[in-house]
This record gives sequence, C-alpha cells and structure tokens, in this order.
Amino acid sequence: MDRRRQIQEFLVSRRARVSPQSVGLPVAGRKRRVPGLRREEVAALAGLSVDYYIRLERGALTNASDSVLQAIARALRLDAAEQAHLIDLAHAGKPSAASRSRRTAPAAIARQLQTVLDALVGVPALVRSPTLDIVAANSLGRALYSVLDTGARTAPSVARFTFLDPRARQFWRDWDEVAADLTAQLRAAAGADLLDRGLIDLVGELSTRSDTFRELWARHDVLAHGRGTKRFQHPVVGALELRYDLLHLAAEPGLTMITYTAEPGTTSHDNLSLLASWAAGQDNDIDQNQAAPSHQD
Repeated sequence: MDRRRQIQEFLVSRRARVSPQSVGLPVAGRKRRVPGLRREEVAALAGLSVDYYIRLERGALTNASDSVLQAIARALRLDAAEQAHLIDLAHAGKPSAASRSRRTAPAAIARQLQTVLDALVGVPALVRSPTLDIVAANSLGRALYSVLDTGARTAPSVARFTFLDPRARQFWRDWDEVAADLTAQLRAAAGADLLDRGLIDLVGELSTRSDTFRELWARHDVLAHGRGTKRFQHPVVGALELRYDLLHLAAEPGLTMITYTAEPGTTSHDNLSLLASWAAGQDNDIDQNQAAPSHQD
C-alpha cells in the first residue's frame, strides 16, 4: 500500500465531509467546486500555511510534529480512531516503523491463552487477527461461528465470509452495518501496518471480488471497536442478540480477544444456552470418533 496515497486520500475524504457552516466559515461568494472544506480553509483552521498543509495532504507527514497532527485532527474534527489512524500513517514513513511493520500477528496463540478461552463456560470467546481471521476459540465460540467452518486447515476468515459468502447476509441480521464496520477495522489495521502482506492480499482479493467492499474501502472510514451489540441469525438456534467486548492482548501483539454475552431472561439468553448444549453434543461426537478403534480387513 502506497503510504503517501493513503495519507492523501484519507485527508481529502475527511475534509470533504466537514461543511464550512459546521466550523463557522462563511459560504457566500463564488461557487464551491469541492464538497466540504477547501485546503486553504483546513490550513487556516489548523493554524498552518496553505503551502505547508498542501505538502502534508500530498503525503509528506513523516516529519510533522505531534502538535501539527493534532491541529489537523481538530480542524477536520477527527474522532479518536481517525486521529490514531492519521498518526499511524505519519509514523509509518519513519525508518523505525518499517521494521515494526514487518512483524505479523502470530498464526496461533499461547497454550495458556487457550486455557483461558476454554475456562469461559457459557460465554462464546475467540481470538481474532488484524485481518479478521479467527485464530482460536472456545467450544461455544466455534459453535457461534460454525457457519464459517469450511473444514480447511486455514483460520476461518470473517472478512471473506462476510463479503464473499451468500450466507453472510442471513447470518448477520445487520449485514450492511457489519460490512461497513469490518471494512473500517481493516482500514485502521492497514494504517497501523502498511507492509502486512496478509492484509494487502486480503484487501486486493476483496476489492477484486466484491463491489460492496471496494466501495466501502474507498470511503477511508476507520473504526476501533471496544464493545457493542451484534445480531445473528444462527442456522441452529435462530436469533441471537449478543453484547461483545474486545480486549487487546499485550502478550500477543496484533491479536484481539472477543467475548459475547446475552442479557439474562431474554430469548437470546435461552438460545445461547441451546447453542451451548448443541456445541457439547458436537464435541462429544468428535471425542467418540477419535476414541473409536479402527478396523482393518
């Protein structure tokens, strides 16, 4: 991914959505040829010269100070996730960032973390990579996302399922919202690591195969989730509305643990209990098949 182009497209997209009226600028006079703010208006709001801001918007952010980046963020009314993305893009051009960017998230987790996942009884839990692959899960987490299981040795890909599998539009009851959120999370991950080959390949594949992803990716929206609600239509137990919480793992850089819970006394809570029973039955079948002696003629 071209860093300078990413910077330019991100800043242009952010100023295009800020109206002059919203920041107290007059709109009378000659007809505006661009949506949102002009570059000279952003420069004025940030307290920068026009020439300097134009160079920054063209991608020359490497040597910009934190105070300059914060001034641009204020002028463009960036939220916390967008400001962090801008800082990531700026720092990605520094020599020290190149070596950091080549570190990829591990493909598997430490044994003790799997023990923690398995100890969360009645709570679907999984560990996800920056490319939205499910690299580990407990039994109930695997049951929740069983529709993603292809039987392949590779980790189930939430992104590929969402954009390339027709079943996704039924599984995600709010598919449009989920698709936009996942794209924004991938965009944030790309800003943090422009050299991640897995992420580059994933974005290229989805852009080629999904018109919706390509349109969402072009928005340059970024998102950093902490908690929220997801609505599923599970093929085994039906409707589920689950609260989720994300925890970034300091000992496993790049990986995120996600847990899901249902409100007690709700249909979703009852259906989650049914899913736990179904998952236990699936696990027992697997254990019995593995324990059964083989018969040879």
